[in-house]
Amino acid sequence: MELNNVYIELCDKETEETLSKPDASFLSKPITYLKEHQNEFLYIESSSFETFKTDSLSLEVDDVFKTYMVLLGLKVQKKHASTIKSFLNENLHGGEIKNFSAMFSGDEGLWDLNIPIDMMEGFQETMTIEETLSITSNFMTKLLSALEQNN
Repeated sequence: MELNNVYIELCDKETEETLSKPDASFLSKPITYLKEHQNEFLYIESSSFETFKTDSLSLEVDDVFKTYMVLLGLKVQKKHASTIKSFLNENLHGGEIKNFSAMFSGDEGLWDLNIPIDMMEGFQETMTIEETLSITSNFMTKLLSALEQNN
């Protein structure tokens, strides 16, 4: 995935305070950076994310399940609830517990999604952050395709 107009912040999970604003080369770091710095999350904005109907996303390690998570706001209508939840249940692989959340925010008119990257097809902990973003992009593209098919 080629990212255009990238803006990155490393933030403290507890306070959401910006700790640093690294350049795009930070994305070549291993995704394990987030396990080594569990008190941080990575906020990324890119015009490239418009292809899967979001402006930005965050990557972090879940405090309870210790899984890599992507958090984003998906700009699709509330009526897509059953398709979104079915897609997540059918396309996230792994354990019995699929620790995703999908909630529609009426105020913002978008879906707040928290999705475990560990359960996405092709994910490996040896990947870079950029490779992880590519896996996430592919997953979200498939979700949008499912939404179009059911529309």
